[in-house]
Amino acid sequence: MSVEASAARTPLAGAFGGFERQMAWRYLRARRKQGGVALIASIAFLAVMASVAVLVIVMSVMNGFRSEFIARVLGVGGHVFVTTAGFSPSEASAARDQIALLPDVVSIAPLIEGQAFATVRQGGTGALVRGVRREDLERAAFRAVDERGPGVACPLPAPTAGDAVGCFTEGGLYRFEEGAEAIPRVMIGYRLAQSLGVRAGEQVTLLTAQGATTAFGVAPRRKSYEIAGVFDFGHALYDQSLVYLPLDEAKLYFNRGDSIDNFEIRVRDPDDLTLVKRQIAEIVGGSFLVLDWRDQNDTIVNALAVERMVMRLILMLVVSIAALNIVSALVMLVRNKSRDIAIMRSMGAERGTILRIFMLAGAAIGVGGALAGAILGVVFCLNIGPIQDFVARVTGADVFNSEVYFLSRLPAKIEYWEVALVSGWSMFMAFLASLPQAWRAARLDPVEVLRFD
Repeated sequence: MSVEASAARTPLAGAFGGFERQMAWRYLRARRKQGGVALIASIAFLAVMASVAVLVIVMSVMNGFRSEFIARVLGVGGHVFVTTAGFSPSEASAARDQIALLPDVVSIAPLIEGQAFATVRQGGTGALVRGVRREDLERAAFRAVDERGPGVACPLPAPTAGDAVGCFTEGGLYRFEEGAEAIPRVMIGYRLAQSLGVRAGEQVTLLTAQGATTAFGVAPRRKSYEIAGVFDFGHALYDQSLVYLPLDEAKLYFNRGDSIDNFEIRVRDPDDLTLVKRQIAEIVGGSFLVLDWRDQNDTIVNALAVERMVMRLILMLVVSIAALNIVSALVMLVRNKSRDIAIMRSMGAERGTILRIFMLAGAAIGVGGALAGAILGVVFCLNIGPIQDFVARVTGADVFNSEVYFLSRLPAKIEYWEVALVSGWSMFMAFLASLPQAWRAARLDPVEVLRFD
């Protein structure tokens, strides 16, 4: 009975039947005489595994960085901003009332912003002062309104887009008072507090050029405030520059009168702003400037998108190059097994059977490497926090400097459809890399091989 007939009678016969699988696995196993084949096959397997794992890890970290950055930006500020500077309080109030009626609008908060110089006896640094209402901070910015203590993390893990993101290391919102009888106090970021050398309950002086108007021009304004709380947003840009001041006090400090600078609007879906932004623009007409969070952070958002696309293409090429190692393994395998091929052909095996055997041998390396790499990458990402801490302890270096990357931890967000895409791509490249040598094996002339053997 021929080899082909024997394969056809097996219940697993088909595109890759039991005979083909048995022969492919036999050829890939280590043998003393063909140790080089096993070694090269192992190297090809490890190359595919490493490239897939690296691609999964890098893409997950980039996804995590983008999601974390956007979540913290949206947690601190609004989703849509309407600039009202230069317009009367009645015009701004009328626009606010109409915007609040839109179905997708969750909240609308008045805001005053200005630059100031925060000083103490030891020195000073620039600061962004935001005049806000306490109720808006409670609703939007802070997940924990009471003191957590130095070094204590916020009570929840990484936020999602639009969630509150901050907590207090000292003090809290309970000391951020409003009203005519209240003592004006400020809240500052913990990095700003560290640079100034101050704590909650101590004094900080704010100096601004936007003071009272006199006969000689605008006079600078200088005023000292007690620190009500020190907050941590986990975002270096905010933690080292942001100062919160009660809204009414900010109006006095920046000489705004009854006017405000902006409305911060929070919507149900910050990723889909087209409709609500158009509705807001129709309400305010051409009188007010309407921006969203993408407009205010367009440089870094676009940079992240471009970097993500380019990095994905580069790493896809790396996976493709790693899959080409399968060619080397099959070249040696075909050369070492040419006599076996000739014998099988002489016994009746068709070219398709030989083709499938060597295609399966190459594909097994690629599929196994892809699956192992995907699992390795996912496990790495799920444990990226402890791995970061371990590397930092061993090397003594800060592997993720928050002053450079704005975030205090290395983030990772696994998109499983991307893992499947990467694995599928590596498997496809493995099949593609196996085809030329499998075709060469199938076209060997058994007479010529046995004649010169």
